[in-house]
Amino acid sequence: MKTVLITGCSSGYGKATAAHFLERGWNVIATMRKPDPALLGGPSERLRVIHLDVTNDDSIANALAQGIAAFGKIDVLVNNAGIGLFSAFEVTPKETIREVFETNTFGVMAMTQALIPHMRERSEGAIVNVTSSVCFAGMPLVAPYAASKFAIEGFTEALFFELESVGVRVRLVEPGYGPGTAFTANGMDRMDGLISPPYQAYAGQLMEQFKTAGAVTTPDQVAAAVFAAATEESEKLRFPAGPDSTHLANARWHSTDEQFLAGMRSMLRMKG
Repeated sequence: MKTVLITGCSSGYGKATAAHFLERGWNVIATMRKPDPALLGGPSERLRVIHLDVTNDDSIANALAQGIAAFGKIDVLVNNAGIGLFSAFEVTPKETIREVFETNTFGVMAMTQALIPHMRERSEGAIVNVTSSVCFAGMPLVAPYAASKFAIEGFTEALFFELESVGVRVRLVEPGYGPGTAFTANGMDRMDGLISPPYQAYAGQLMEQFKTAGAVTTPDQVAAAVFAAATEESEKLRFPAGPDSTHLANARWHSTDEQFLAGMRSMLRMKG
């Protein structure tokens, strides 16, 4: 029986992904900053809910040790934990930018580096890094968030080749916009006061566009994409998740840079 460790399982994509793997007979190590076993249906022989702060090396080591002790090995790591930020860059404090990078970028790197030896020694395993559709289209007013996710795209593509040499598969899952996910829920305090007056009208326009977006991404769609990325034996690196992400990916891959940017500018320019 295979075992997956997933970060950021308290809500949204992480919670749905943990449930998806459980339903398919996997052992699941569901990690979160504030463990709550009831979130995934209560105790189970195939489930461990463990405290993990991806910004703390001791917490990472303890979580991996507990997971391996429970199930003997970890076959798949899903780096899902992340925080959102909607802000005007010119007024975003450097401390806030660093906070975003600590979780979204350095946390992913720390988890990956800690688990590589366990997989390398067995010459098998998969690492799935969850980024965002902003890596196909760098949306306005999310510059630090986009930067933190773009960094992981480059990191993952480099490891795609590097770890293949020792039998470990590395994949990307790129979710689209998911209303009500942790992007906004975990980021509200961080966003307070960061849309300064010159940007407020534009921010309001964008929020209205997001509210009326027809094609959005659901947690179940992300969970299915993560499972595919973890289990498919294909040579694919990128797995867009959700109809909006798939649309952006196809537009980016099948347009010239000028064509793609013109289309995005038409959609996102300030109206009126």
